[in-house]
Amino acid sequence: MRAARLLPLLVDGAAWLVGLLAAVLARYDFAPTRLHLAGALAAMLMAVALQAGVGHTRGLYRGRYRFAGFDDVRAVAATTVVVTLALTAVDLLLSRHPIPPGLPAIGGAVALVLMLAGRYVRRVQLSRRRRPQSAAPAILFGAGSAAELLVDSMLHDPSGRYVPIGLIDDDPRKRRLRILGVPVLGTRDDLAAVLARTRVELVVFAVANADAALVRDVRDRATAAGAAFKVVPSASELMDHGVQVGDIREVQVTDLLGRHQIDTDLTVIGGYLTGKRVLVTGAGGSIGSELCRQIHHFRPAELMMLDRDETSLLAVQLSIDPQARLDDPSVILADLRDAGRIREIFRARRPQVVFHAAALKHLALLQRYPAEAVKTNVIGTLNVLEAAESVERFVNISTDKAAAPSSVLGYSKRITERLTAWTARRRPGTFLSVRFGNVLGSRGSVFTTFSTQIAEGGPVTVTHPDVTRYFMTTQEAVHLVIQAAAIGLDGEALVLEMGAPVRIAEVARQMVALSGKQIAIEYTGLRPGEKLAETLFAPGEVDRRPFHPLISQVEVPPLDPAHLRPLRADADTGLLTARLAEASDGPAPAVVLH
Repeated sequence: MRAARLLPLLVDGAAWLVGLLAAVLARYDFAPTRLHLAGALAAMLMAVALQAGVGHTRGLYRGRYRFAGFDDVRAVAATTVVVTLALTAVDLLLSRHPIPPGLPAIGGAVALVLMLAGRYVRRVQLSRRRRPQSAAPAILFGAGSAAELLVDSMLHDPSGRYVPIGLIDDDPRKRRLRILGVPVLGTRDDLAAVLARTRVELVVFAVANADAALVRDVRDRATAAGAAFKVVPSASELMDHGVQVGDIREVQVTDLLGRHQIDTDLTVIGGYLTGKRVLVTGAGGSIGSELCRQIHHFRPAELMMLDRDETSLLAVQLSIDPQARLDDPSVILADLRDAGRIREIFRARRPQVVFHAAALKHLALLQRYPAEAVKTNVIGTLNVLEAAESVERFVNISTDKAAAPSSVLGYSKRITERLTAWTARRRPGTFLSVRFGNVLGSRGSVFTTFSTQIAEGGPVTVTHPDVTRYFMTTQEAVHLVIQAAAIGLDGEALVLEMGAPVRIAEVARQMVALSGKQIAIEYTGLRPGEKLAETLFAPGEVDRRPFHPLISQVEVPPLDPAHLRPLRADADTGLLTARLAEASDGPAPAVVLH
């Protein structure tokens, strides 16, 4: 280690010797006298001593600058300037100048070039030593910030699996760009030709913030050219670190159908989460657990995770802190149906921000058992709203099925939006709802169902060949939920941009294709309460996006809880469903919740 630190000092000292000697030889036309050489020798010895002293104070020889970069260049240049000025000052102060006054400046310039050249050579050596020796060559699609991080990781990871040969990017301004020596070889249209010319058999999609349509197009072009195709995770999956070679993975259906471009203002998010006491209900669910993971990155003063499922609570807790235990106070075991317990939790823990994600969400089951939707989705939400007397911000997680609802799930979630809007008019904090569509990868989604059916050998069952739904990945949906909560106004429902609706049959085809199996797709018909196509807006709602291009803000008519009094959970299924529909749509008749 000591020898490694001594080497730069020796190089820098030698640079001064060569620089001043070159300056003397040039000054005297390569015929200096002994007196000139003696003066130059004195200046050389002084320069080496000054370089060692000044360089030590700037950390040049203490291992601070391990790799040649801008910080190292700045430190070397500043040290050289100080040494040059010191040599010039000493020369001018002496009655007999040992060297011409301009000589240190010339010698310093030559020395600086030699010092930087030595560091560059050393960096090249280190880079070659760290470059993977047996990695598979790859063409990267994308030449943006994610690709830059990925190229750097690929070139400097000795155990890396891939090494970049070239880049593909559709931006014509990047045509002759090089990233760490790796050239841009063309646009998307040139991909097949580039693969044929370089004989590379792997394409890595290196755009973290891209939509699913682009991923599908590049994947199709790569596979048509006979190359394998891999991706880096989306931007919302990379919240805690920049993309690295270890992040490269196989393409998933979420990449092909659920990716969206996300534009997030992290400073706004940090303003209402950092240093706050945050409570997430339904923390063990797909949305709730991802909310907990992403909120954790914003350093809340306290993150409280509430759920009635102890196993799910443990899972989400371990995903945030592998050393955590179930006796940790951040884990709260409780049922929303227990109004007294919920009030006790709010009084004791005093949350400032609440994300209410707890709900029953399976459409077909709730259609058969509407009483359960009443108990959990309606009464449970009302219990949380009534307990949230002094919160600063309350976010009710809703669904696109609440817009012009046609199912028990939709009716119950629309009621929660209206109850939230009613509470917003009577509490000092901000109360709002966030509405989005299907989440690929959430528990019980078609993704889960199709995965199970494919694993069992099929068939994959789809209700109707033309049925469509809006899709996002869990990470991206939650990313926008957190963003929406930062900009939403009191009583509003915020509707997330979900892109174009996707045919469920296309989801099935993509998943079957990714599995590599020959599996049949069967159509079973729409179930009661299901729509052929979902809508994100109810009749009369206006798509306004005043603050964010991916988030619409719509007004929600409030619903007084007193109008729900005749809604008895033990009523006949058909009657209960009809009364849920009435309550969701207008000034409902009165029915008491038990």
